Amino acid sequence: MPTQRNTTASCDDVWDVLTNGWSYATWVVGASRIRAVDSNWPAAGSSIHHSVGAWPAVLSDVTRSVGMHVGREIRLEARALPFGKASIVVRLHPTATGCRIEIIEHAITAPFDLMPDRIQHVLAHPRNAEALRRLALLAERSTAP
Repeated sequence: MPTQRNTTASCDDVWDVLTNGWSYATWVVGASRIRAVDSNWPAAGSSIHHSVGAWPAVLSDVTRSVGMHVGREIRLEARALPFGKASIVVRLHPTATGCRIEIIEHAITAPFDLMPDRIQHVLAHPRNAEALRRLALLAERSTAP
């Protein structure tokens, strides 16, 4: 079950935030700073090099784009050291008043990938709900006069 949030921002406004790799640490819960963004981000195979955690316990990490449908969906593979990797899909759906954003996250490395999807979704929901709240606020801010 995806985590969802409606926003008054358009799909294009949300997409602009998603495709700005330098904004990643602003909306992704746990990311603390951006170290580098590949020049072709978010093309498949490109990466955002970021850090997670709070000083002095900061770890270098990377999130890679594994594909996208421009303006509608981005598929990511995020390392979550020391926990392994996760597959993340963010989808945008136009609505009469803006956009519905949904995020689906699954562990793709052992032992967490053995956990049923339903339990993974429950555990990831609070973090993903906060990430979507932040993403929506950034996109809405971009539409404010």
